[in-house]
Amino acid sequence: MNLSTWLLIGGAAAALIWSFVRDRQKTKKSIGTARGMFFNIAGEITGILALIGLFLALVPEEVIRNLLGGSSLFLSTVYGAAVGTVTILPAFVAFPLAGSLVERGAHLTAVAAFITTLTMVGFATLPIEIEHFGAKFAAVRNLLSFAAALLVALGLGVFL
Repeated sequence: MNLSTWLLIGGAAAALIWSFVRDRQKTKKSIGTARGMFFNIAGEITGILALIGLFLALVPEEVIRNLLGGSSLFLSTVYGAAVGTVTILPAFVAFPLAGSLVERGAHLTAVAAFITTLTMVGFATLPIEIEHFGAKFAAVRNLLSFAAALLVALGLGVFL
């Protein structure tokens, strides 16, 4: 573990001790609630991580390198954005996946586009959005979000 991990663990432990000193009952109740929430989502998280592991095991590294780390930075970014648009993943799973993609040769810009569109563009939820907000609004919002995600990713590419 690196220094930042130890600092986060130490900070969390200090906050827990401080909370326990201030109000033991609330702290115990909070720990019990957190434990219950953890066990409620542990199965889902395990399943999602298993699917990601399977994906990374089945998709050859060359495919990732060619699509998301190819010679054309712009095309790689568009591919990353397209994959993020149709993917449904919670952000806490997307970040480790993004790290794995970078390790396998993806451009940081393409991975930034993937994560940005994952959170901003709702292709999978488009029917629900159309039902509640109308087709024109849903289309315009998703197109603008896609374009903004590309701009954000390309902007991050300048700084990364």
